[in-house]
Amino acid sequence: MAERVFINDVGPRDGLQNQSKILAPQQRLELISALVKAGLGAVEVGSFVSPKAVPAMAGTDEIVAGLPPGNTYYSALIPNRRGYDLAVAAGVKAVGIVVASTQMMNEKNIRQSTEQAMAGCAEIIAQSKLDGIDTLAYVATAWECPFEGTVDASVVIEMTGQMLDMGATRVVVADTIGAANPAQVKSLMGALVNQFGADRLACHFHDTRGMGVADVYAAVQEGIRHFDASIGGLGGCPFAPGATGNVATEDVVVMLEQMGFDTGINLPRLVEAVDLATELTGNCDGGHSLRWVRRQIEKGVL
Repeated sequence: MAERVFINDVGPRDGLQNQSKILAPQQRLELISALVKAGLGAVEVGSFVSPKAVPAMAGTDEIVAGLPPGNTYYSALIPNRRGYDLAVAAGVKAVGIVVASTQMMNEKNIRQSTEQAMAGCAEIIAQSKLDGIDTLAYVATAWECPFEGTVDASVVIEMTGQMLDMGATRVVVADTIGAANPAQVKSLMGALVNQFGADRLACHFHDTRGMGVADVYAAVQEGIRHFDASIGGLGGCPFAPGATGNVATEDVVVMLEQMGFDTGINLPRLVEAVDLATELTGNCDGGHSLRWVRRQIEKGVL
């Protein structure tokens, strides 16, 4: 049996939140359904943030109500306790909460200091344990901040330990602006795995400098088996200057499958999801491997 690597497609949230074209909830549900049909075991379906701040995420409660049934692990991003309460009321069973590694990023992103953000994270995790809700705690700007520059690894290691001690289901180490290179990923993730083990860690990479897949590879080599990726490479944080698309789901799947891992994802169906994302947004180039995958489908290899 091939070893399993789990991919959480964040396209319906991270992929759409920074698009100039705002999709209706029903269109977002179409994209989620296409991802589920492709075999994605986990999908981030939206976020419970102020629609004034992020108009593209309005109506996430409607999306949660209309999600395809089955065993897919659905999550939604929340910025604070109010977002958590809205998510739980909508029926979400897993939430993601983000705390940046730097003071300035937290102030720009959630208008809180790092200390306030960590206190809020602790409160939400404590409540989530009472409610039976999974909490995915993100350490954003884990390698570099657009405002403060390079981040010291010790800061990320300390925050990760604190989040795990709080009881986070998993800590997701995020390269928010796509600045990390594979050597940096290997160094930090190796240190984190050595200290905390790989089971409760995940990675989230952007492809700003074309190194997203290489960064996934570096993390895989250190034992990480949970990754975020975005259909067609859609993505970008509206509050992080320079953040372009996430590493493309199709690129990650192609690499992992050819390395002998099992992702459980059907590539022809995944290409259909890329095509739908392109049709809906008008702004989806697809991953680096997309042309090759299409040729394999045409030849009947896939």
